[in-house]
Amino acid sequence: MEAGDGFAKWVRRFEEERERRGALADPGWGRGAVLHPAVWASLQRFQVGEDGDGANLVGKADAAGDPDYARAVRLFVAEEQNHARLLARLLAAGGMPTLNGHWSDTVFVRLRRLMGLRMELLVLTIAEVVALRYYRAVRDGTPDPLTSEVAARILSDEERHVPFHCERLHASLAELPRPCRRPVMTLWRLLLLAVTLVVAADHGPALRQLGLGRLRLVADVVASAGAVVAAVSAPRPDAWTSGP
Repeated sequence: MEAGDGFAKWVRRFEEERERRGALADPGWGRGAVLHPAVWASLQRFQVGEDGDGANLVGKADAAGDPDYARAVRLFVAEEQNHARLLARLLAAGGMPTLNGHWSDTVFVRLRRLMGLRMELLVLTIAEVVALRYYRAVRDGTPDPLTSEVAARILSDEERHVPFHCERLHASLAELPRPCRRPVMTLWRLLLLAVTLVVAADHGPALRQLGLGRLRLVADVVASAGAVVAAVSAPRPDAWTSGP
């Protein structure tokens, strides 16, 4: 990753990925998809979470006063919208409808919008870290080739999103008095644990079908928290890893 280049380097990375994605054909939807009902229900809920116009985040990014960061955020939002599209097409390939909404997404959106950009990114990063472990489980745990391919494409993007948010969070936390920074990230860890417990309970039947299980999901996500905190604090977003 280029040093001393601010968020212009992220704009380039997102734009390069957009070009690569544009040259890559969509998965073969005509193959269809066959999954356990619990996994379908879980994917429907995650599809709702990926959907949205990102207007609130974009507005806060614009207000931050960094044009490169604002541009990168728009490209990030476009990738999230593509995830929603991929999941909607996957659901259609299996004859499943999308949902109009879900209570977990409503809670998350309201929590993100409570305060400014810092709070939005702290909550958003929690969602991204949980999603990483979830999509890895879908990629590796389903026997359906189409589902595995869709999950792999989304996972590849999410692995780039977390260090992107970590770098901006580093700058945001630097604006706080030094004694406040550690408590903020400690609270972030606690909120991550709480959210992961909710996801584990809500998606438990699907996790079992994917060979993961509730407790393993919680353990893996909590274990990844230290690397995220280190990346935010260093800052070394390039040192962050989602795990094997």
